[in-house]
Amino acid sequence: MFNTTHRTNFRLAFIAVASAIALISLFFTNKLVSQLANEERNKVAVWAEATRLAASADYQSDLTLVMRVLESNTTIPVVIVDGNDNYITSRNITEPSKNLDEFRHSYIARFKKKHPPIEISISPTIRQYIYYDDSILIKELAYFPYIQLGVIALFILLSFLAFAGTKRAEQNQVWVGLSKETAHQLGTPISSLMAWAELLKDRYPQDTLLPEMENDIMRLKTIAERFSKIGSKTELIPIPLNDALGDAIAYMRKRISSKVTIDVINTTKENSEVSLNLPLFEWVIENLCKNAIDAMDGSGSITITMSEQAKYYVVDVQDTGKGMPKSMYKTVFHPGFTTKKRGWGLGLSLAKRIVEEYHEGRIFVKQSEVGKGTTFRILLRKFN
Repeated sequence: MFNTTHRTNFRLAFIAVASAIALISLFFTNKLVSQLANEERNKVAVWAEATRLAASADYQSDLTLVMRVLESNTTIPVVIVDGNDNYITSRNITEPSKNLDEFRHSYIARFKKKHPPIEISISPTIRQYIYYDDSILIKELAYFPYIQLGVIALFILLSFLAFAGTKRAEQNQVWVGLSKETAHQLGTPISSLMAWAELLKDRYPQDTLLPEMENDIMRLKTIAERFSKIGSKTELIPIPLNDALGDAIAYMRKRISSKVTIDVINTTKENSEVSLNLPLFEWVIENLCKNAIDAMDGSGSITITMSEQAKYYVVDVQDTGKGMPKSMYKTVFHPGFTTKKRGWGLGLSLAKRIVEEYHEGRIFVKQSEVGKGTTFRILLRKFN
């Protein structure tokens, strides 16, 4: 549970830092755009004054400086109109050869919405107005923060995908290594127990306890085989769904308290077959039942319902235990997550791995209510 919380905190911190960088960048870029826009307006104002001087000058005036100012504007699109918005001249605007009047009316209207006009007083009775648009530089800078946000978001996404992929690969290696080693360690004592059981059968052939001992030894052998299958290529064979659940449920009924009941409801068609690795799937059902018994504190009822959808067989395992909030629906499948003082928190994680990776199905919390119980749902592809 600590590891899950630690990973969640790390992810939140990573997102917070990336968001802070993006917001700071957005703030300073917008500030820069605003400053450049003010500078452009000042330049247009100077250009307007130069236009006024050029229009009102007589033939003896020296217009060298004025002309330099007028020619210096190579980036800001401007248009000069009269008091009735009739076109007079423009600069830094590429005009088409056709539909010229319509094009001019269009960009004059657009410029009017963009910035307030700058007035030019040619004479007491003649006034002209300059409308202008932002330069290409300002337009590009205005889009830059959003491009930057997109790049940062993409970086965060790729980082999480890489982190998740690495983490998944590490978990796979741990699962396989731990499972193989467990199977290996169990193999020798189980073989020894089987030999001792045979000796006891020869010496005490009438003993009624020996069959139960043999059953438990075979159970240990099955567990060792299950561990050995983790990480190996899993062989799936068509099995009637009811039969697949039957042995696991029968085993659980023998070993649970009389205060716990297990009811089975089957609404599937007769002899409905599903592709399964039986030992591993039985392990899933046992883990779900054990999890339910722990949630009910050893007293309550478990209902296992088999049904079918168009593409899937459905197995619901419902208990009358403590339930859980929605925030835990996914967390319960994380390795190491447990609410018990003594527990490894691997049962549900192992069940998820078996169902989704080996059987290409799905397992999830269908519904849960605190104080009333939980329903886990397994979806298995129909056998074709």
